[in-house]
Amino acid sequence: MSDAAQASGGGQADRKGIFGWMMFDWATQPFHTLIITFVFAPYFTSHVAESAVKGQEIWGYATGFGGLFIAFLAPVLGAIADNTGSRKPWIVFFSIFGVVGCWLLWFAAPGANGVTVAVIGVVLGLIGMEFAAVFNNAMMPDLVPRERLGRLSGSAWALGYIGGIVSLVIVLGFMSAPPETGKTLFGLTPIFGLDPVSYEGDRAAGPLSALWYVIFVLPMFLFTPDSHRMMSHSGAIKRGLRELADTLRALPSQRSYFSYLLSSMLYRDGLNALYAFGGIYAAGVLGWSIIQIGVFGILAAFTGVFGGWLGGKADDRYGPRLVVSISIFILTFCCLVIVSTSKQEVFFITVGTADSPSSLPHHVFYIAGCLIGASGAALQAASRTLLVDQVSPDRVTEAFGLYALSGKATTFVGPLLIAEATGFFESQRLGVTPVIVLFVLGVILLRFVQSAHERPSHS
Repeated sequence: MSDAAQASGGGQADRKGIFGWMMFDWATQPFHTLIITFVFAPYFTSHVAESAVKGQEIWGYATGFGGLFIAFLAPVLGAIADNTGSRKPWIVFFSIFGVVGCWLLWFAAPGANGVTVAVIGVVLGLIGMEFAAVFNNAMMPDLVPRERLGRLSGSAWALGYIGGIVSLVIVLGFMSAPPETGKTLFGLTPIFGLDPVSYEGDRAAGPLSALWYVIFVLPMFLFTPDSHRMMSHSGAIKRGLRELADTLRALPSQRSYFSYLLSSMLYRDGLNALYAFGGIYAAGVLGWSIIQIGVFGILAAFTGVFGGWLGGKADDRYGPRLVVSISIFILTFCCLVIVSTSKQEVFFITVGTADSPSSLPHHVFYIAGCLIGASGAALQAASRTLLVDQVSPDRVTEAFGLYALSGKATTFVGPLLIAEATGFFESQRLGVTPVIVLFVLGVILLRFVQSAHERPSHS
C-alpha cells in the first residue's frame, strides 16, 4: 500500500449520503438472492432445462460467459472512471443492462425457447449488476474515515441481506406456488393471478428484482456525494489506460496487493459458485422444492445479516485479513458437509433408505446454509476494506476494477469447472468439488497479504 493510502483517513459524508450508499446493497441483493441462488436458478434447472444435470451445466456456461465479459472490461473502465472522477453516470449506464436482463426472465417459460431467453437475461443481468457494483464500491473510501470502513462495509452487507430476506418472503409467501397445491408458503393463492402450472411465480422473480432495484437505488443517486470530474473524457481515456498499464506492470513487485488480487480471485469465485449452485444442488440432490429452497435462503440471509454486522465490527477491531481467513475456513467446512450429504447420507454415512428416509440430511443442509450465509457476508464485507488497504485513494476505482477482474477471471472458470465436472462425472455431488480447491488455494495466498491493522501504527 502506498504512503498516501496509509496516511489517508478517508472522506466524510453526512448520514443521508452514507445511508444512500448502503441502500445500493439493498437494491441489488434480490438479483443475487432470487435469481442467481434461491428461486430462478433452481426453477431453470428443474423446469426449463431438459434435466437437472443439463440445467446445471448450461447455467455454469451462462454465468461463466457473463463473468468473462466483466473480467475484460472492469479494470479498463475503472481506470477511466478514476480520471473522470464521477461514478454515478457509469452506474446509471450499467443499471439499464441489469434491469433489462432481469425483466427478460419473465419470458423464460418451461421448454427449449425458455432456455435461450433465460441465458440472455442472466448474462445481461450479471453484466449490469456487477459493473454497477464496481463503481458503487469505489465510492466507499470517500464516505467515512479508514477506521470506520469495516463497519460501513459490514453494515451495508447486512442491510443487503435483510433486503434478500424481504424479497424472498414476498416471492415465497405471495407469488410462487408448486403446481401440485397451487398455494404459496403462506397457504395463499398467488397474487396478480400468477399461474402455478406455468411457474409464473418463479419467473416473476425477474421483474420483481428489476423494479426493486429501480426503486431502492434512488437514495444513492439522490443523497450520496459523487467525486468531482477531473478532466475531459477524451483525456481521461488515454490517461486511464496508461495508468492501468503502469499498474499492471508494477503489480508483481507489490507483493501484498498482487497476492490479495490472486487470493480473492480464488476464494470469491468459490463463494460465488457456492451461492450460484447451492439451490441447484439442493433441488437435484435432495429433491427440494422451490419453497424449501426459499426457506433455506431465508435462513442463510438471516444469518448473513448478523455475519455482515459482526464481521464489520471484527474488521474494525482486528483487521479484515483475519475476518476473511476465518470465513474461508468455515466455508470450506460447509462445502465438505454439502458434498457428503444426499437424501440418504450425511458425511457419506448412510442415515436412511429410500423406503424409510431420514430428515437428518435436510437438517444438516439447513445448518450448513446458515453458516454459509453468516461467513459469506463477513467475507465479502471484509474483502472490500482489505482492498482499500492495498491502494492509494486516487486509484480506488481502478483497484475495484482489478478486483472485479480478479474475481471474474475465475468466476467464469469456476462455473465452467463445475459444468465440466458435472458433465464428466454425471453427478451433481462431484460437480461442485472444484469449489473446495478454490477456497484452499485462496487462503494459502492470503498469508502474503497485509491490512492496515498489521502495520506498525496498528501494533
